[in-house]
Amino acid sequence: MSSRCRPTESLSPLGRGWCRRRRVRGSCIATVPGPPRSPSPQPSPRRGEGAWARVLAALALCTLTASAHADSGPPPAPVTELRVCADPNNLPFSNERGEGFENRIIELLAADLRVPVHYTWWAQRRGFVRNTLKAGLCDVVAGVPFGFEMVSTTRPYYRSSYMFVSRTDRRLDVTSFNDPRLRDVRVGVQMIGNDATNTPPAHALSRRGIVRNVTGYTVYGDYAEANPPARIVDAVASGAVDVAVVWGPLAGYFAARQPVPLTLTPVSPLFEAPLPMVFDISMGVRRGDEGMKHLLNEALERNRAAVDAILAEYGVPRLDRP
Repeated sequence: MSSRCRPTESLSPLGRGWCRRRRVRGSCIATVPGPPRSPSPQPSPRRGEGAWARVLAALALCTLTASAHADSGPPPAPVTELRVCADPNNLPFSNERGEGFENRIIELLAADLRVPVHYTWWAQRRGFVRNTLKAGLCDVVAGVPFGFEMVSTTRPYYRSSYMFVSRTDRRLDVTSFNDPRLRDVRVGVQMIGNDATNTPPAHALSRRGIVRNVTGYTVYGDYAEANPPARIVDAVASGAVDVAVVWGPLAGYFAARQPVPLTLTPVSPLFEAPLPMVFDISMGVRRGDEGMKHLLNEALERNRAAVDAILAEYGVPRLDRP
Protein backbone atom coordinates (compact mmCIF):
# COMPACT_ATOMS: atom_id res chain seq x y z
CA MET A 1 0.00 0.00 0.00
CA SER A 2 1.46 3.33 -0.96
CA SER A 3 1.95 6.12 1.54
CA ARG A 4 1.17 9.70 0.63
CA CYS A 5 3.40 12.33 2.11
CA ARG A 6 3.41 16.11 1.70
CA PRO A 7 6.45 18.08 2.83
CA THR A 8 5.97 21.06 5.06
CA GLU A 9 7.19 24.48 4.03
CA SER A 10 8.28 25.33 7.57
CA LEU A 11 11.44 24.54 9.44
CA SER A 12 11.35 21.38 11.54
CA PRO A 13 13.83 19.84 13.99
CA LEU A 14 14.94 17.43 11.27
CA GLY A 15 15.33 19.95 8.49
CA ARG A 16 13.22 21.99 6.12
CA GLY A 17 10.58 20.32 4.00
CA TRP A 18 11.59 16.79 4.89
CA CYS A 19 9.41 13.83 4.12
CA ARG A 20 9.90 10.11 4.53
CA ARG A 21 7.84 6.96 4.25
CA ARG A 22 8.13 3.84 6.35
CA ARG A 23 6.14 1.04 7.90
CA VAL A 24 5.82 0.52 11.64
CA ARG A 25 4.15 -2.51 13.24
CA GLY A 26 2.52 -3.29 9.93
CA SER A 27 1.13 0.23 9.56
CA CYS A 28 1.86 2.55 6.67
CA ILE A 29 3.28 5.80 8.01
CA ALA A 30 3.87 9.06 6.20
CA THR A 31 5.96 11.43 8.24
CA VAL A 32 5.00 15.06 7.69
CA PRO A 33 6.09 17.46 10.39
CA GLY A 34 4.04 20.56 10.97
CA PRO A 35 5.40 23.99 11.78
CA PRO A 36 7.87 23.89 14.67
CA ARG A 37 6.74 25.03 18.08
CA SER A 38 8.26 28.18 19.48
CA PRO A 39 8.65 29.02 23.17
CA SER A 40 7.59 32.57 22.42
CA PRO A 41 3.92 33.56 22.78
CA GLN A 42 1.80 32.88 19.72
CA PRO A 43 -0.60 35.35 18.11
CA SER A 44 -4.28 34.92 18.90
CA PRO A 45 -5.46 31.92 16.87
CA ARG A 46 -8.50 31.80 14.71
CA ARG A 47 -11.59 30.62 16.45
CA GLY A 48 -11.20 26.99 17.48
CA GLU A 49 -7.61 26.65 16.31
CA GLY A 50 -5.70 26.98 19.57
CA ALA A 51 -3.46 24.27 20.96
CA TRP A 52 -6.49 22.17 21.74
CA ALA A 53 -4.85 18.74 21.79
CA ARG A 54 -2.19 19.65 24.29
CA VAL A 55 -4.11 21.71 26.80
CA LEU A 56 -7.64 21.04 25.65
CA ALA A 57 -9.15 23.59 27.92
CA ALA A 58 -8.38 26.76 25.99
CA LEU A 59 -11.23 25.98 23.69
CA ALA A 60 -13.97 25.51 26.28
CA LEU A 61 -16.11 24.24 23.45
CA CYS A 62 -17.10 20.85 24.76
CA THR A 63 -20.10 19.71 26.69
CA LEU A 64 -19.62 17.25 29.52
CA THR A 65 -22.50 14.88 28.89
CA ALA A 66 -22.09 12.39 26.06
CA SER A 67 -24.94 11.44 23.80
CA ALA A 68 -26.46 8.20 25.01
CA HIS A 69 -28.30 7.23 21.84
CA ALA A 70 -26.84 5.07 19.10
CA ASP A 71 -25.80 6.46 15.73
CA SER A 72 -28.53 6.51 13.12
CA GLY A 73 -28.51 6.65 9.37
CA PRO A 74 -27.40 4.33 6.56
CA PRO A 75 -24.69 1.71 7.16
CA PRO A 76 -21.20 3.19 6.83
CA ALA A 77 -19.11 2.43 3.78
CA PRO A 78 -16.25 -0.01 4.40
CA VAL A 79 -12.81 1.46 5.03
CA THR A 80 -9.51 0.06 3.80
CA GLU A 81 -7.23 1.98 6.16
CA LEU A 82 -7.45 4.23 9.21
CA ARG A 83 -5.88 7.54 8.21
CA VAL A 84 -4.83 9.41 11.34
CA CYS A 85 -3.18 12.80 11.90
CA ALA A 86 -1.10 13.08 15.06
CA ASP A 87 1.82 14.89 16.65
CA PRO A 88 5.19 13.09 16.27
CA ASN A 89 6.59 14.47 19.57
CA ASN A 90 3.81 14.70 22.10
CA LEU A 91 3.96 12.01 24.78
CA PRO A 92 1.98 10.75 26.57
CA PHE A 93 -0.49 11.28 23.74
CA SER A 94 1.46 10.36 20.59
CA ASN A 95 4.85 10.19 18.95
CA GLU A 96 6.19 8.84 15.67
CA ARG A 97 7.41 5.66 17.41
CA GLY A 98 3.85 4.81 18.40
CA GLU A 99 4.57 5.07 22.13
CA GLY A 100 1.65 7.30 23.19
CA PHE A 101 -1.64 6.12 24.60
CA GLU A 102 -3.48 7.63 21.65
CA ASN A 103 -1.23 5.59 19.33
CA ARG A 104 -2.14 2.49 21.32
CA ILE A 105 -5.88 3.21 21.20
CA ILE A 106 -5.73 3.90 17.45
CA GLU A 107 -3.92 0.60 16.89
CA LEU A 108 -6.55 -1.16 18.98
CA LEU A 109 -9.41 0.31 16.92
CA ALA A 110 -7.64 -0.43 13.64
CA ALA A 111 -7.16 -4.06 14.66
CA ASP A 112 -10.84 -4.25 15.54
CA LEU A 113 -11.77 -2.84 12.12
CA ARG A 114 -9.14 -5.09 10.46
CA VAL A 115 -7.45 -2.27 8.60
CA PRO A 116 -3.91 -0.82 8.72
CA VAL A 117 -3.08 2.57 10.25
CA HIS A 118 -1.76 5.35 8.03
CA TYR A 119 -0.26 8.26 10.00
CA THR A 120 0.36 11.80 8.83
CA TRP A 121 2.54 13.59 11.38
CA TRP A 122 1.99 17.27 12.09
CA ALA A 123 2.86 19.35 15.14
CA GLN A 124 -0.31 20.13 17.08
CA ARG A 125 -0.41 23.87 17.23
CA ARG A 126 -2.29 26.70 15.54
CA GLY A 127 -3.91 25.54 12.32
CA PHE A 128 -3.56 21.82 13.06
CA VAL A 129 -7.13 20.85 12.13
CA ARG A 130 -7.21 23.16 9.11
CA ASN A 131 -3.93 21.81 7.75
CA THR A 132 -4.61 18.13 8.38
CA LEU A 133 -8.17 16.88 8.81
CA LYS A 134 -9.84 19.64 6.79
CA ALA A 135 -7.14 19.43 4.13
CA GLY A 136 -7.95 15.75 3.59
CA LEU A 137 -4.61 14.40 4.83
CA CYS A 138 -6.42 12.12 7.27
CA ASP A 139 -9.85 11.08 8.50
CA VAL A 140 -9.32 10.82 12.26
CA VAL A 141 -7.73 12.88 15.02
CA ALA A 142 -7.55 11.43 18.54
CA GLY A 143 -7.81 13.32 21.82
CA VAL A 144 -10.45 15.92 20.89
CA PRO A 145 -12.74 17.60 23.45
CA PHE A 146 -16.29 16.30 23.07
CA GLY A 147 -18.31 18.84 21.10
CA PHE A 148 -15.26 20.59 19.61
CA GLU A 149 -16.91 22.67 16.90
CA MET A 150 -14.32 22.25 14.12
CA VAL A 151 -14.90 18.50 13.90
CA SER A 152 -17.57 15.89 14.53
CA THR A 153 -16.78 13.99 17.72
CA THR A 154 -17.39 10.41 18.76
CA ARG A 155 -18.72 9.44 22.13
CA PRO A 156 -16.07 10.23 24.78
CA TYR A 157 -13.72 7.49 25.93
CA TYR A 158 -12.45 9.25 29.07
CA ARG A 159 -12.92 12.35 31.23
CA SER A 160 -10.06 14.15 32.96
CA SER A 161 -9.32 17.51 34.52
CA TYR A 162 -6.49 19.85 35.36
CA MET A 163 -4.45 18.76 38.36
CA PHE A 164 -2.47 20.49 41.09
CA VAL A 165 0.99 18.92 41.06
CA SER A 166 3.46 19.30 43.94
CA ARG A 167 6.31 17.43 45.56
CA THR A 168 5.01 14.94 48.10
CA ASP A 169 7.74 15.86 50.58
CA ARG A 170 6.50 19.47 50.62
CA ARG A 171 3.06 18.37 51.93
CA LEU A 172 1.35 21.34 50.31
CA ASP A 173 -1.80 19.38 49.40
CA VAL A 174 -3.32 22.28 47.47
CA THR A 175 -6.83 21.37 46.31
CA SER A 176 -8.44 24.70 45.36
CA PHE A 177 -7.68 27.87 43.46
CA ASN A 178 -9.01 29.62 46.57
CA ASP A 179 -6.20 28.29 48.77
CA PRO A 180 -4.52 31.45 50.18
CA ARG A 181 -1.08 29.81 49.98
CA LEU A 182 -1.19 30.14 46.20
CA ARG A 183 -0.46 33.84 46.71
CA ASP A 184 2.88 33.08 48.34
CA VAL A 185 4.29 29.89 46.78
CA ARG A 186 5.84 29.69 43.33
CA VAL A 187 3.16 28.54 40.89
CA GLY A 188 3.62 27.06 37.43
CA VAL A 189 0.82 27.14 34.88
CA GLN A 190 0.44 26.05 31.27
CA MET A 191 0.15 28.97 28.87
CA ILE A 192 -0.80 29.34 25.21
CA GLY A 193 -0.36 32.95 24.21
CA ASN A 194 -2.27 36.13 24.80
CA ASP A 195 -4.82 36.37 27.59
CA ALA A 196 -7.86 35.82 25.37
CA THR A 197 -6.73 32.32 24.42
CA ASN A 198 -5.02 31.21 27.60
CA THR A 199 -5.79 28.09 29.59
CA PRO A 200 -8.58 27.97 32.18
CA PRO A 201 -6.08 27.67 35.10
CA ALA A 202 -4.26 30.77 33.87
CA HIS A 203 -7.55 32.66 33.88
CA ALA A 204 -8.50 31.27 37.31
CA LEU A 205 -5.23 32.46 38.85
CA SER A 206 -5.39 35.86 37.15
CA ARG A 207 -8.98 36.38 38.27
CA ARG A 208 -7.81 35.99 41.88
CA GLY A 209 -4.89 38.37 41.45
CA ILE A 210 -2.33 35.57 41.60
CA VAL A 211 0.09 36.83 38.99
CA ARG A 212 3.48 37.99 40.27
CA ASN A 213 4.48 34.60 41.68
CA VAL A 214 3.34 32.67 38.59
CA THR A 215 5.65 31.21 35.94
CA GLY A 216 4.12 30.31 32.59
CA TYR A 217 5.19 27.20 30.68
CA THR A 218 4.22 27.30 27.04
CA VAL A 219 2.32 24.29 25.79
CA TYR A 220 4.41 24.40 22.62
CA GLY A 221 7.74 24.09 24.41
CA ASP A 222 11.04 23.65 22.62
CA TYR A 223 10.25 21.25 19.80
CA ALA A 224 13.93 20.36 19.45
CA GLU A 225 13.56 18.48 22.76
CA ALA A 226 11.61 15.32 23.41
CA ASN A 227 8.17 15.81 24.95
CA PRO A 228 8.25 19.63 25.15
CA PRO A 229 5.18 20.07 27.43
CA ALA A 230 6.79 17.95 30.16
CA ARG A 231 8.94 20.86 31.33
CA ILE A 232 6.27 22.11 33.74
CA VAL A 233 6.25 18.77 35.59
CA ASP A 234 10.06 18.70 35.56
CA ALA A 235 10.00 22.13 37.21
CA VAL A 236 7.95 20.80 40.13
CA ALA A 237 10.31 17.89 40.66
CA SER A 238 13.41 20.10 40.53
CA GLY A 239 11.93 22.68 42.90
CA ALA A 240 11.84 25.48 40.33
CA VAL A 241 8.16 25.89 41.25
CA ASP A 242 6.29 24.71 44.34
CA VAL A 243 3.03 23.75 42.70
CA ALA A 244 1.88 23.57 39.09
CA VAL A 245 -1.50 23.31 37.39
CA VAL A 246 -1.24 20.73 34.60
CA TRP A 247 -3.67 18.96 32.27
CA GLY A 248 -4.40 15.55 33.83
CA PRO A 249 -2.98 13.02 31.32
CA LEU A 250 0.25 15.00 31.00
CA ALA A 251 0.53 15.34 34.78
CA GLY A 252 -0.14 11.67 35.48
CA TYR A 253 2.31 10.33 32.93
CA PHE A 254 5.31 12.54 33.66
CA ALA A 255 4.81 12.67 37.44
CA ALA A 256 5.36 8.91 37.54
CA ARG A 257 8.69 9.37 35.75
CA GLN A 258 10.27 11.94 38.05
CA PRO A 259 13.13 11.15 40.47
CA VAL A 260 11.03 12.30 43.45
CA PRO A 261 7.41 11.44 44.36
CA LEU A 262 4.81 13.97 43.24
CA THR A 263 1.26 14.43 44.51
CA LEU A 264 -1.60 15.04 42.06
CA THR A 265 -4.96 16.47 43.10
CA PRO A 266 -7.87 17.48 40.84
CA VAL A 267 -8.36 21.24 40.84
CA SER A 268 -11.43 22.86 42.30
CA PRO A 269 -13.73 24.35 41.42
CA LEU A 270 -14.04 22.14 38.37
CA PHE A 271 -16.46 24.58 36.73
CA GLU A 272 -15.69 28.27 36.78
CA ALA A 273 -17.61 30.28 34.20
CA PRO A 274 -16.99 30.62 31.40
CA LEU A 275 -14.22 27.98 31.26
CA PRO A 276 -14.48 24.45 32.70
CA MET A 277 -11.48 22.61 34.15
CA VAL A 278 -12.78 19.14 33.23
CA PHE A 279 -13.25 17.69 29.75
CA ASP A 280 -14.68 14.63 28.05
CA ILE A 281 -12.30 13.41 25.35
CA SER A 282 -13.32 11.90 22.01
CA MET A 283 -12.06 11.03 18.55
CA GLY A 284 -12.63 13.69 15.90
CA VAL A 285 -13.62 13.21 12.25
CA ARG A 286 -14.57 15.67 9.51
CA ARG A 287 -17.99 17.21 9.94
CA GLY A 288 -20.46 15.21 7.87
CA ASP A 289 -18.38 12.00 7.96
CA GLU A 290 -21.04 10.09 9.87
CA GLY A 291 -19.85 6.78 8.48
CA MET A 292 -16.39 7.05 10.04
CA LYS A 293 -17.85 8.33 13.30
CA HIS A 294 -20.21 5.36 13.43
CA LEU A 295 -17.36 2.90 12.87
CA LEU A 296 -15.25 4.50 15.58
CA ASN A 297 -18.13 4.64 18.06
CA GLU A 298 -18.85 0.95 17.55
CA ALA A 299 -15.17 0.00 17.83
CA LEU A 300 -14.75 2.09 20.99
CA GLU A 301 -17.76 0.40 22.54
CA ARG A 302 -16.53 -3.09 21.69
CA ASN A 303 -13.09 -2.32 23.13
CA ARG A 304 -14.12 -0.27 26.16
CA ALA A 305 -12.27 -2.48 28.67
CA ALA A 306 -9.09 -2.50 26.60
CA VAL A 307 -9.19 1.30 26.20
CA ASP A 308 -9.63 1.67 29.97
CA ALA A 309 -6.61 -0.58 30.53
CA ILE A 310 -4.43 1.52 28.21
CA LEU A 311 -5.44 4.74 29.96
CA ALA A 312 -4.66 3.18 33.36
CA GLU A 313 -1.28 2.00 32.12
CA TYR A 314 -0.36 5.59 31.22
CA GLY A 315 -1.56 6.99 34.55
CA VAL A 316 -4.37 9.12 33.08
CA PRO A 317 -6.31 10.67 36.01
CA ARG A 318 -9.98 10.03 35.34
CA LEU A 319 -13.11 11.67 36.67
CA ASP A 320 -15.35 9.13 34.99
CA ARG A 321 -15.57 5.59 36.29
CA PRO A 322 -13.93 3.01 33.97
